Amino acid sequence: MESISKRIVLNMDNNNSSNWELYLKNELKKMNSNNIEIDCKDLNLSCIDIMSIIKISSKFNCTISGFFSTSPKTIISTQSLGYPSQFIFNPYSKKSVNKSDIISDQSKAHFHQGTVRSGEYIDSPGDLLILGDVNPGAIVSAEGNVIIWGKLLGIAHAGKKGNSKAKIAALHLRPVQLRIATKVARGPQEKPQIGLAEQARIFSEKIVISPLETM
Repeated sequence: MESISKRIVLNMDNNNSSNWELYLKNELKKMNSNNIEIDCKDLNLSCIDIMSIIKISSKFNCTISGFFSTSPKTIISTQSLGYPSQFIFNPYSKKSVNKSDIISDQSKAHFHQGTVRSGEYIDSPGDLLILGDVNPGAIVSAEGNVIIWGKLLGIAHAGKKGNSKAKIAALHLRPVQLRIATKVARGPQEKPQIGLAEQARIFSEKIVISPLETM
């Protein structure tokens, strides 16, 4: 644990990922603050895991004010539940990425921080990670997955060289148009459920949208 500018940060032990709940309980017993932030390192945590962290913390009278992580899955899970979080980009991580993770190849991933505005175009030879909104009139594309921690309101194209297994994910997925490989679809018209991140992928030869947690 460490204190940074009056903030109390609890560093999770990512060397023992199978027993992180016990580690969290032991660390919370040592806390002398009821307002903490958690650095999840590169632990891949689902929405259910984040909810467990919140529940465990409440038993120790600790309030979680935010999260840090180098795992896109963890960041999406925390933001999907409405918790402030910061993605720590680490392209040199030596930890292998499971096939179920949203990032397919970190060595080719392109990270962009900030809003992509109308008229702008961003492309990536691997996965594309955007921390910010994609406004109407903006286009983002990637040979791999497109992941947006913000609103997707423009056009997104994943798997642009024919990768039909690529996905498009966003915290607010209401684009003008979606493209995955050779498939094209318009964005949904209904308002999204608050706090629910969504993904688009090809299923039965068409683009379908589902909650991101089903990945």
